[in-house]
Amino acid sequence: MDESEQDPRRLTSTSSSSSSTTSVHVTALDGLVNVNSLFTIAVFVGLSLTTPGQHSLENRAPCDAGIEVAKKLLVFEVVSFSFFLFSSLVAQGLKLAINLLNSKDVDEAIRAHINLKVLRLGMMGSAVGSVMGCLFLMLSMVNVIEIRLGMLSCGSKSAVHSVTALVLLVSSALLVYISTAVYAFLH
Repeated sequence: MDESEQDPRRLTSTSSSSSSTTSVHVTALDGLVNVNSLFTIAVFVGLSLTTPGQHSLENRAPCDAGIEVAKKLLVFEVVSFSFFLFSSLVAQGLKLAINLLNSKDVDEAIRAHINLKVLRLGMMGSAVGSVMGCLFLMLSMVNVIEIRLGMLSCGSKSAVHSVTALVLLVSSALLVYISTAVYAFLH
């Protein structure tokens, strides 16, 4: 007789631990998809600002962004959208697998038998996609700031302050996110 047949509490403990773990994974994947959706909205707002020949609020001709800045904005927005879509599709695929596996076991509605290595790898891939999407979204926002407030190279104080705040805050948040994800992945 193995240990789980001798001690019924051990089997219950394992089941509840596994089911709560699966529930936590689904909740984390839901959160990731929701955040990616919000960032995708920001991508489309940035795309709406790519009008050629727009004058900056600096009101000096040398401070106006050229067509190259608008092109870079468009490229960064598309790449950012691609990473967010990748991240969301991986997360949705993992959720689909968990839900389909759950449907086979009617007695245990929130417990799925899924390969934890595949689940962890998929979650890490989805997190990396979100981080890369955020980096490209930040780069595109720098271009939006240059188009609207003036080029950084012309010394527009508003543009410099905005870009500084954007880079510091987003970089700090990404550092916390990456540290937390790596810690969770390793433990």
